[in-house]
Amino acid sequence: MGSTGTTRRRALVATGAVAAAGVLGACTPGGPGGTGTAPASERAAARAETALRRRSAATSTALLTRYDDVLATHPSLAARLAPLRAAVAAHVTALAPGGSSPAPSAPADAPARAGASTAPSPVPADPVAAVAELAAAARRAADAHAAALLGAPPEYARLLASVAAAKATHAYLLTGEGSPA
Repeated sequence: MGSTGTTRRRALVATGAVAAAGVLGACTPGGPGGTGTAPASERAAARAETALRRRSAATSTALLTRYDDVLATHPSLAARLAPLRAAVAAHVTALAPGGSSPAPSAPADAPARAGASTAPSPVPADPVAAVAELAAAARRAADAHAAALLGAPPEYARLLASVAAAKATHAYLLTGEGSPA
């Protein structure tokens, strides 16, 4: 009877564990019997992340708009700037809350300037100066994303670090230091 009693006891413990897991799962937020509400600290963290995502997307949107402005003023730069502009458009989408913000495609007076705190300066008439100004804007965006890392949750911090590195690379490529001689 020793082995039969042990087997029954194990079966009873296993059944109790499964039942307890089901009951506990039903009582958690979002579970079958739960209220669907997260604790206040989780809601506050989610709101903070959403605000950070909006600010980060606005930073990239402002840079994207600047690319559009430069391209509208200097269409001859399209071959050089198009790949970088496309990457910035992808950053806008990736950084936005839900990762689905549409990237503006209209140049100049598009409402994408909402992320900018002041009206942008006019694009320089000289293409070299325009690209230098664009490089400076890319550098500022990279710095802003790097600064935002401090308040970002781990997964979003990795994305911000990647985007900041990409924008720093763009600035390098735009200055001519990264282009072949």
